[in-house]
Amino acid sequence: MMQTNNPHTLGPAALYRRLGRRRQLRRLVDRIAVTRPLRLLVGAGPKRFTGWIETDQEFLNISSPADWDRLFRPSSIDRILAEHVVEHLNEMEWRTALCQCRIYLKPDGIFRVAVPDGFHPDPAYVDAVKPGGRGPGSDDHKILYNYRTFGAIASSEGFECEFLEYFDEHGQFIRRPWNVDDGFIERSENHDPRNKERPLSYTSLIVDLRPTTR
Repeated sequence: MMQTNNPHTLGPAALYRRLGRRRQLRRLVDRIAVTRPLRLLVGAGPKRFTGWIETDQEFLNISSPADWDRLFRPSSIDRILAEHVVEHLNEMEWRTALCQCRIYLKPDGIFRVAVPDGFHPDPAYVDAVKPGGRGPGSDDHKILYNYRTFGAIASSEGFECEFLEYFDEHGQFIRRPWNVDDGFIERSENHDPRNKERPLSYTSLIVDLRPTTR
């Protein structure tokens, strides 16, 4: 998912399409920013949410300060949503991404993140989502977080953490009410279809990150 896209390796036609798409995105962002909340879905893939701007790494690498600068103005974004994206970043890339999100989020903005949960008590789940695991995409996973390790990094980069769904170190599932309008997470207790047959068989570590006072 998080492959590097080097513009110097692209042919003229592909590079032109990318630059054109970025210009379109910037114009769209500028229009939305003056009329309604600016809500950004990163690593979107095929997902389409009404009222959200969908991006993929080709147009917004969240670890690239230059990509953020091309598309957004500081303190302009109301919501950022990343579902099962962050685990594809190493720690340095993730810290860089957090720094950029802190710059471009509004002071009262929210960055909602969902990642595989390293404290999930089912060994088969952990084996599927760990770096190099058996599940789809896990060959590119860099870190398997739990609420403690995730919170330590986010807090050190200037965010307050409100954990919405997670397992603690004793295998206890903890859930707080959360509003889907702030970011819909499919791989969650109430929205993942796998949990209808076997409750809590597939959940995520879900957290709302809020920038601390600048």
